[in-house]
Formats: sequence, structure tokens, C-alpha cells
Amino acid sequence: FQSCGYLWEHSRVLLFLVPAGVPVRSGDAAFPKAMDNVTVRQGESATLRCTVDDRVTRVAWLNRSTILYAGNDKWSIDNRVVILSNTKTQYSIKIHNVDVYDEGPYTCSVQTDNHPKTSRVHLIVQVPPQIINISSDITVNEGSSVTLMCLAFGRPEPTVTWRHLSKKGRGFVSEDEYLEITGITRDQSGEYECSAVNDVAAPDIRKVKVTVNYPPYISNTKNTGASVGQKGILRCEAVAVPVAEFQWFKEDTRLANGLDGVRIENKGQMSTLTFFNVSEKDYGNYTCVATNKLGNTNASIILYGLAINSRCLGCPLLSKAHSKFKG
Repeated sequence: FQSCGYLWEHSRVLLFLVPAGVPVRSGDAAFPKAMDNVTVRQGESATLRCTVDDRVTRVAWLNRSTILYAGNDKWSIDNRVVILSNTKTQYSIKIHNVDVYDEGPYTCSVQTDNHPKTSRVHLIVQVPPQIINISSDITVNEGSSVTLMCLAFGRPEPTVTWRHLSKKGRGFVSEDEYLEITGITRDQSGEYECSAVNDVAAPDIRKVKVTVNYPPYISNTKNTGASVGQKGILRCEAVAVPVAEFQWFKEDTRLANGLDGVRIENKGQMSTLTFFNVSEKDYGNYTCVATNKLGNTNASIILYGLAINSRCLGCPLLSKAHSKFKG
């Protein structure tokens, strides 16, 4: 302040700013009259209005016990708080870029006929839902227990929901911040979606990928016939996570790619054993072995002979090999 006299004058003004008794509600006939509450979203501006009349001689706005404005004089050091109007009918202020710490009661205090009167308005700050912490993508072995976490913030407090985005469709899982899966199966692998909702703004949605490891399972094999001198292909399909590695055996001998006129080709879940020029010695029982770090499995596949003539195209070759290995 510039002078002691100015300080003394404003000290007398502050005598009426202390709320006395029960605050006057907006429905009361006495002045001042303020809104019951104001609701705004975080980051927006809030306008606090107090209706007065010509009996009012002095006015002020307070946030709890902190004076924001006394008349046209600003007491708050917060540059977001500005005065909008100070007339014979209305005394209002605006708070720009409202944050959660601005929430709470605000008091309009007036001096009229030498009697202080107060009215209170409550500022409610709504905050859009925000997921602030969520589990990372995870890889586990089948049969393990898994706990997924999804922590969210917002005003009002958001509802957190977990859903399993499986191939069969969008499946509801849990309405909680923590999702616990006991004895997880391969069918429970995939993406899990966490949604935080509080109706203030669009839901906040994040996803967690759960990978479930399991040992190989050979799902598709078929005995195959081929004529001498023709191409023959044996196929072995194995489902596994991680993807299985394949090996081919004939009896106890492991086959090598490129030797004895055969080619072994592995692509994803499928392994093929190709004979480019089938001979009698190629007929027989072959074993496909699928292996990953969790285990292995095997299956037998037979390559048998076919006769080629005008009367019986594709008929099984009546031979010792065929009689022994026909499936």
C-alpha cells in the first residue's frame, strides 16, 4: 500500500468480510444472492456471480478465508482470477483455466446498512477420465496366474472396466482396477482393453497384450500317396506358442534338407517334406516332431505308392510297401 491512511481505510473494509452466522442462500430475500453451485471442466473458465442492489455499500469475494477481490481491488496474486462486473445489481469474478485445487466454497460478502451479510457458492471441477498407470504387455506360460492393473483418475471418480478382445468377440471380463486370471489358458490370450468412464468426456481406453505360451500340438496330418517318379509332399501342422521348430525322421534317421532329393520347408505352423522324384525306397513311415521350449510332440505320416494306368488312375500300388504302410 502507498500510505498508512490507505491501509487503515482498507482494514476497516475488511471488518465486514468475515462470514457471520449462517450463509444466506440464493433463495433468501436478503442480499447478497449467489448461485448454489457452479460446475465446470478442468481447463475451462468459471464465472461466479453475486446479485446485489443499491443498499450494498461494500462487496468482496473470498475463497475460503482468502480474499480474492474487495470491491475493484484485487487481493489475490493469482493472475487467473479477474473481476467481471461490480455494478449496483451484480458483483462477479471469473477464474480462467480452472484446476482441481480451485474446487471448493467461495463466499460473496457485502456490507449493507452497516450489517455484513454473506452468500456461498460451491465450485465443482470435473476432470475427464485418464488412465495414469496400466500393466505392460506380458508373456506367461499356460496355467500361470496373471494380474492386470489399470489405475485411472477423474472427477467424478471413473468406473474402470476390463474386456477381453478375443477372436470370438468383445467379452466382458471385470469391473475393477485389477483383473486377476487364475490358471490362464491359451484361449485367454490376446488383447485386454481397459476403459475408464465418468461421463465428463470420452472414455480413456488403453490395451494390454497377454501372450500365453503352450507346448506344441500337432493338429493336422494326412497320409499321402505318390507314384514312382512323381512329386510327393507330406505335411505336418503344429499349433504352439512360441512357434514350434520341426524335424523329420524316417525310422530313427533324421532327414536333412537337400539330401536324397528331399526338401524340408517350415513356414509358421506348417512344415512340408517334399520328394521331387519318388522312388520305391522313399515309401514308408515318417515321423514329424514339433518342439518349443515348453515341450514336444510327434506324429507318424505314411508315404505310400500309387499305380498309374488307364483303368486305375490314383489307385494304391499293390506292393509290399503299400500293404505295410497304407493308412
